[in-house]
Amino acid sequence: MGHNIPLITTIAAGFSVALILGFIAERIKIPALVGYLVAGIIIGPATPGFVADVNIASQLSEIGIMLLMFGVGLHFSFSDLLAVKRIAIPGAVVQMGLATVLGMSMALWWGWSLGSGLIFGLSLSCASTVVLLKALEARGVLESMNGRIAVGWLVVEDLATVLVLVLLPPLANVLGGAVIASAEARPLWVTIGQTLLQVSAFIALMLIVGRRVLPWLLWQVARTGSRELFTLAVIATAIGIAYGASALFNVSFALGAFFAGSVMSESELSHRAAEESLPLRDAFSVLFFVSVGMLFDHTILIEQPIHMLAVVAIIILGKSLAALALVIAFRYPLNTALTVAASLAQIGEFSFILAGLGLSLGLMPAEGMSLVLAGALISIALNPLLFAAIAPFQRWLLKRSELARSLEQRQDPYAELPMSTERKYLDGQIVLIGYGRVGRRIAKALDARGIPYVVAEQNRELVENLRKNGMVAVSGSAADPGVLIQAHIANAAMLVIATPDPLNVRQIVDTARALNPNIEIVLRTHSEDESRLLRKNKIGTVFFGEEELAKGMTSHILERFAPQQAATAPSHE
Repeated sequence: MGHNIPLITTIAAGFSVALILGFIAERIKIPALVGYLVAGIIIGPATPGFVADVNIASQLSEIGIMLLMFGVGLHFSFSDLLAVKRIAIPGAVVQMGLATVLGMSMALWWGWSLGSGLIFGLSLSCASTVVLLKALEARGVLESMNGRIAVGWLVVEDLATVLVLVLLPPLANVLGGAVIASAEARPLWVTIGQTLLQVSAFIALMLIVGRRVLPWLLWQVARTGSRELFTLAVIATAIGIAYGASALFNVSFALGAFFAGSVMSESELSHRAAEESLPLRDAFSVLFFVSVGMLFDHTILIEQPIHMLAVVAIIILGKSLAALALVIAFRYPLNTALTVAASLAQIGEFSFILAGLGLSLGLMPAEGMSLVLAGALISIALNPLLFAAIAPFQRWLLKRSELARSLEQRQDPYAELPMSTERKYLDGQIVLIGYGRVGRRIAKALDARGIPYVVAEQNRELVENLRKNGMVAVSGSAADPGVLIQAHIANAAMLVIATPDPLNVRQIVDTARALNPNIEIVLRTHSEDESRLLRKNKIGTVFFGEEELAKGMTSHILERFAPQQAATAPSHE
């Protein structure tokens, strides 16, 4: 007996082909995301053979968008953004503006309408957070200062794009979209005002009520001890709030799910929520990228290769050069500028969401969607090569360019200790590398005992704040000998490396010992293998996080039962 099962057929085909091509993509060292997009092209209507149900794929992709944005919200941290706000906020806004103008100018030159050009330019301006996080994690630099700036930059881009998604529907008519006006002809400012009012009401409800109710609800479900119920609660919250936001407040699914995740991130159970929802988020995210690939018309590569190359040039060259210039203008090192430039030289999920919304509103031609997809495929595939080229390109540039050397060596007011620094901070002091969660606690303990120390920290804004609070600090990477020299490592009694940066530990230690052979070194590590290797090589006194946690808990347990053991010990009178 035959069955009409387009849903199962679409899911089975989408997952199967995506698995095969995603695996191939990873094996040839490009992001699996490229494989998922190509899988959508293969099972889409633009290629011969099996064609999946586009309408069903579209609905599945909506679930993918909800869970994707929920995951972004779960990992969203205002504190991380505030740490790099001085460069991330203006940099992201200016860079998005420049990329939008480039894309819009090109679209107008092709004869597109103003509205089409605007959506096209915006689609090319926002990089993929998913691709960036995977690239930084693969290179072990996610927690570095360069990684934090790049992530903070993209968080600002994400927030700006969310705002565009909110404002786009009410502006569709003005921009020349195919949205039919309602019977009540209302002024544009009334429509926009109503939209912003609805969004504000939803955000206020989430921040005031959701911040209290959602963590409480998760806690109540967690108390049952049922993993299935907890997973169900997380998924129901993400999809339920996204749907409710759309139905009651006329807010997009993406914005509703994002705020559901950001509010839930306030909960102590947020880590578990992220962990439990990860498999479903990954699965439906794959279907989202597959459904996007189904919209791609491969004939664009043959019929309009010049247009496609122009799009790739804007993404890889235009955005990167703009970011490079902006980071250098903010007086950051050349390596930071190159890292941020490489991070932004691709587009991804938000570009697809924006282009898809523009398509549904009649603002984006089908040709534009195909060009965005082609740009995404090529830029994502080339992105690992750009990251790999950062170090050799920097060496080549410094060797041949006087300007590059001057930019690398220019004086930063926070890279040197003030002339008024007291003598106790210059001789016999502790040099503390990193002022994160561990570094702050060490510094607090040193302050309580009146032990002098100098902080070396990559975050220049943080160094500025430390100096305002009367603390002694220098800005820069401790892997740079100049930073350790400025911290007067030659006369220091101890070097404490409190930052989880395994890549530069050996270089920092070698530089410190070259300048001060007798210095005592204390460092931290997250890896048991790494701690074993560091101890074997006698790098210094090594503290491994889980090992120290076990020691602390054991000490507490033994102290708790010591009186009881003393009371029950046999007498030897």
